[in-house]
Amino acid sequence: MKIRHLRNATTLLTLGEHHLLVDPMLARPGALPGFKFFGGGRRPNPLVALPPGTFALLEEVTGVLVTHAHPDHLDLAGLRWSQKRGLPVWASRVDAPKLKKKGLDVHELGDGALGMAVEIIPARHGRGLLAWLLGAVSGYYLAHPDEPSVYITSDAVLTDEVLDAVDRLQPDVIIAPAGAANMGLGGDILFSVDELVTLVRRAPGRVVLNHLEALDHCPTTRDGLRERMNAEGLLAKVHIPEDGEEMHFARPDRAGPRVGSRA
Repeated sequence: MKIRHLRNATTLLTLGEHHLLVDPMLARPGALPGFKFFGGGRRPNPLVALPPGTFALLEEVTGVLVTHAHPDHLDLAGLRWSQKRGLPVWASRVDAPKLKKKGLDVHELGDGALGMAVEIIPARHGRGLLAWLLGAVSGYYLAHPDEPSVYITSDAVLTDEVLDAVDRLQPDVIIAPAGAANMGLGGDILFSVDELVTLVRRAPGRVVLNHLEALDHCPTTRDGLRERMNAEGLLAKVHIPEDGEEMHFARPDRAGPRVGSRA
């Protein structure tokens, strides 16, 4: 399995024959509005450009995977790119109908899709009224027969459902958002750093932390996160990739743990 982190939650995920573009936010810097609505610090998003050579890498994509349709996971540029190429777009039962209306070749993600074991894991994008306003979000567990299993939590806060999925499914790799996003009112809408510590401790394998340093409402930095994980004795379990960095994972039961990365 290869994971190339592009920016925010946008990822190139290679599982066997599949080269999946996850949550495409492809806009140029500043093309989207700020998400920090209260308390100051609002800036146009994204804050940083895509890594050089991104669109050449996207020529290899065989399908698009959307965890939810917020603009930092599927923006207008990502939508138009997907429309133009006519690639299959995999989404949850909740998002599939509205994505079809946008002219995409949408397929509902479920067990057996893409020739692998799949489970949809509900997530909460915040708490209380804010979570209701932000709508349903889905995490995905994907287990290709020849690759490590991966649990993409999507945008989430820590809940019993997330921890139960980790305990039950025992994913080899977890991909989780680490920006501690906060719009300035109503609390964090992503895992807090304390919740990430709990998640990483519970994880049976490696955890890739993304959703960092790309949006105005995500205050957590890579350096700060590394410092905290190191203090907790967890740094060896986590990957905090730079934009453009590629990570390789092999199934532990076949080749022994093998993890490498290159820019």
